Amino acid sequence: MVGNWRGNRTNRAQAGNLATVSMPAGAGALGCRVLDPDDQPVPDAEFVVTDTAGRKVVGGELDPFGSFLVTVPAGEYRLAVSAEGHAPYRANVTVPGNEVAELGDVTLNPARPPALPGPGDWEIEPTHSSIGFTARHIGLARVRGRFNTFAGIVRVGESMEQSAMHVVIDAASIDTNVRMRDGHLRSADFLDVDRFPTIEFYSDRFTHRGGSRWGVAGALSLHGVTRTVTLDTEYLGVGNGAAGEVRAACRATTELRRDDFTMSWQSMLAKGIAMVGTSITVDLDIQIVPKG
Repeated sequence: MVGNWRGNRTNRAQAGNLATVSMPAGAGALGCRVLDPDDQPVPDAEFVVTDTAGRKVVGGELDPFGSFLVTVPAGEYRLAVSAEGHAPYRANVTVPGNEVAELGDVTLNPARPPALPGPGDWEIEPTHSSIGFTARHIGLARVRGRFNTFAGIVRVGESMEQSAMHVVIDAASIDTNVRMRDGHLRSADFLDVDRFPTIEFYSDRFTHRGGSRWGVAGALSLHGVTRTVTLDTEYLGVGNGAAGEVRAACRATTELRRDDFTMSWQSMLAKGIAMVGTSITVDLDIQIVPKG
């Protein structure tokens, strides 16, 4: 990767500071520098190059100067550059053989954040929402599951930072699509749903992280233990449902350590089998509608 390119467009691979770039037969190079409106490199920007059929050819992060330079077969491509909090850049690019298709400086402008839901009480609409999780099974394959029954209220304040939410999950509704495993997960070895029938999350700390990203920190009560967790949240905006009703949506994720909630599953460890890994990833897709 390089930060700047010099020389003529013709046979640019042989000029200036690209003299060391070696291209295979029939290949060309594609590159640019990505800046914000203040001419500074955009942190965490990524690029993707796709062919005319929409298939990914190459992609990745930029260098510390906001630049990238890649070698691809000569031909027609679509370039997309994106970064959190910025409007994406897209362009059609022709890459000639044994030349560099240099796009120069590309500017990513700040994205307009989506409109926030209005103040008042909103409730989770379970038909279009999901609470899922992913865990390791015996340290190898991943086990994916979900909770089928849950409810929640979001009280939106005059500013979003003044909002609060409360979510209650029916622990017995855990579902990994394997009846025997689900029964074991409900047992005293795992969730112990007879003693702890619900999982609850309460938060009154909404922190704007820029663009559409929010941190929602709160208390998670699971298996009789309460710990502070933070949901890394992407707010998706407000829209209308099929019947014209107003809806707001978000995606969120967090990672839990099972030992933090005193679930060591000693019966499995006694057999020398680490049935579930030390951490569990929780993923939420949530839609809310005005209460009542």
